[in-house]
Amino acid sequence: MNHQARKRFGQNFLHDHSIINDILSYAHPQPGEHWVEIGPGLGALTNPLLASGVDLDVIELDRDLVARLQKQFATNPKIAIHSADALQFEFSSLAKNAEKLRIIGNLPYNISTPLLFHLLETTCCIEDMIFMLQKEVVNRICAQAGSKQYGRLSVMIQYYCDAEWLFDVPPESFHPAPQVMSAIVRLTPHAAPPVPIADLSAFGTLVTQAFSQRRKTLRNSLRNFISADELSALGIDGELRAEAITLAEFAKIANALASKTEH
Repeated sequence: MNHQARKRFGQNFLHDHSIINDILSYAHPQPGEHWVEIGPGLGALTNPLLASGVDLDVIELDRDLVARLQKQFATNPKIAIHSADALQFEFSSLAKNAEKLRIIGNLPYNISTPLLFHLLETTCCIEDMIFMLQKEVVNRICAQAGSKQYGRLSVMIQYYCDAEWLFDVPPESFHPAPQVMSAIVRLTPHAAPPVPIADLSAFGTLVTQAFSQRRKTLRNSLRNFISADELSALGIDGELRAEAITLAEFAKIANALASKTEH
């Protein structure tokens, strides 16, 4: 391995073949499917994905790695290499003829949350997403109301996707070894939203505000949005904190506010 991992890109290269095989057994790529790999790095997942017969787009920010990948796969017509920042990339541009993309990647820890929010904007053209993330982030994604890990990330991702923790990945599976445990999560966009929401942008603002000061009760954190009496009329206790409020209850608050602004 003659590429020096770059800290500024959050690079930790997966090299454990048993972990790679486990990821692929869960992913179960099939010939003819259209896959997108974010941050292919040294190609640990890229090679076996191509071997399975999929059409593959890879998105890599590090230009040295782009040059390396272009050389490595120069004669393979099944792969397209994009030298781009995944945070800015228009994933919907890759989906042709109403097909659904399958997305995979070992996401850099330093951009994982904004990247997940970016991808949520294009779930209409995504079949599923299988990501390696910091285990703490996977815990937050999958957390249910009432737990300490539950927060904005949990609520927003669970509105768009079914989230499934698959397995943990130890630090020694990477070079260089990160300081934290990693985990694999599968996110499958819902065929229909689990709860109706009148204004998604306003819903996102409400959830962000509710969790911005986690220790405050709803009546305090949302006082500029809704009164304690109005919360009570919706069957929600204003003395509760945001971490106790379910996705359905956040939707109920957001929809009540939306109907109020219509009148």
